[in-house]
Amino acid sequence: MALLDTETQVSVLIGGFTDGLDHPECISWGCDGFAYAGGELGQVYRINLAQREFQEFANTGGFVGGIAQDGNHRLYVCSGGVKRVEPDGTVSVYCDGTIEQSLEGANYPVFDRHGNLYVSHSGGWKDDNGCIFKIAPGGTGEVWCRSLTQFPNGVALDAEGAYLYVAMSLNPPRVDRVEIRADGSAGEVETLVHLPETVPDGLAFDTEGNLYISCYRPDRIYRLTPDGALDVLAEDYEGTVIAAPTNIAFCGENRDRFLSANLGRWHITQYDLGKTGMPLNYPNI
Repeated sequence: MALLDTETQVSVLIGGFTDGLDHPECISWGCDGFAYAGGELGQVYRINLAQREFQEFANTGGFVGGIAQDGNHRLYVCSGGVKRVEPDGTVSVYCDGTIEQSLEGANYPVFDRHGNLYVSHSGGWKDDNGCIFKIAPGGTGEVWCRSLTQFPNGVALDAEGAYLYVAMSLNPPRVDRVEIRADGSAGEVETLVHLPETVPDGLAFDTEGNLYISCYRPDRIYRLTPDGALDVLAEDYEGTVIAAPTNIAFCGENRDRFLSANLGRWHITQYDLGKTGMPLNYPNI
């Protein structure tokens, strides 16, 4: 394994190589004090970080992408549309798209402070038919931005809620951001950074404005500073401790535990960064 920052320690936090999580793509932090992850057969896992234990408490019936939580501890899970999971594990459909546009390819969700849920609809691989949905509180969705068609993947909001940042996995691989206008509509789209010969997947901000970018390929996580400097935070050429780190999140009570899911394996990885994650929105819906 090669690490850019020799002070950054990397370790397996949850799971193992034979009896752990089922190829988790996502990792997210909830306001109820648990982390959440999903499996490729619809498993929704609740993770106790203090005890390093997890349990499957719900199942969506299909591959689980990203997960967000509201202030009532309900989960919004990208899995053949957006499913809502109650704290007791009951699953229902929150939004499956519109008459004109299916949300079958829902990949990753993020809430704004008003309870709107922005969701990347990735579309088909190399089909360039993706878009960004915006789902109002209650579940009514609309296509919010049609400009980002090349497999939009992980999304994140900045601290002010002025931009939606989107990991674009293809044609070319990059991170774009979309202006959120005062009326809530999508504004100008601009490219923040190009990432050639990679497949960017997940995004997360810390409180200093650094943007972390995890890649499905290669097994690498970047850090982009507010002034535009791009560094490799961590990579694993063996693909064992870091294995297709698709989604990333700052977790824990103080948001100081930086974790990645590993779609290529069965575990969650922890990185000791000494940074604090930007607070997320947990709206009451």
